[in-house]
Amino acid sequence: MNTTSNLELNAPDTASFREGMSRLGAAVHVITTDGPAGRAGFTASAVCSVSDSPPTLLVCINRGSASHDAFVRNRVLCVNTLGAGQEDVSRRFSQRMSIEERFRGDTWIRLASGAPVLRPSVASFDCEIVNVVSAGTHDVLLCEVRAIDLRGIPDPALMYAARRYHNIPLV
Repeated sequence: MNTTSNLELNAPDTASFREGMSRLGAAVHVITTDGPAGRAGFTASAVCSVSDSPPTLLVCINRGSASHDAFVRNRVLCVNTLGAGQEDVSRRFSQRMSIEERFRGDTWIRLASGAPVLRPSVASFDCEIVNVVSAGTHDVLLCEVRAIDLRGIPDPALMYAARRYHNIPLV
């Protein structure tokens, strides 16, 4: 015999939602752009594939972010997936500092869109933003992939879960 009990649950508050989301592991990416609205970049874990035909990713960005307008106006971006040992790059792009400081000390190349591509990285997806959908405090950027750079480091991917970094081997 199965016993089912009904729990009384309240609507989730912001703190509970954030705590629950912190328990989900995610790859760490540095998202970059360059174009008429200037160069910008930020660290993100809210990135995932949408379709392989055409190859499409989604990237979430807070509308209150200092980088937001540059991404929406440039209409291009690169998703640079970080590897083990690149926590410093992630931290730099998540802190309040100048764009010059964020990009300093790393090797950057350009592919089809002109957005900065980090070398090395586990993978870089050079994209055109084809649609922007607002949801709550964020915009969801739907991005068609125009070029992929897989010549980076085939090392473990950098993951973020429980509010800290983890290195997960690629099997």
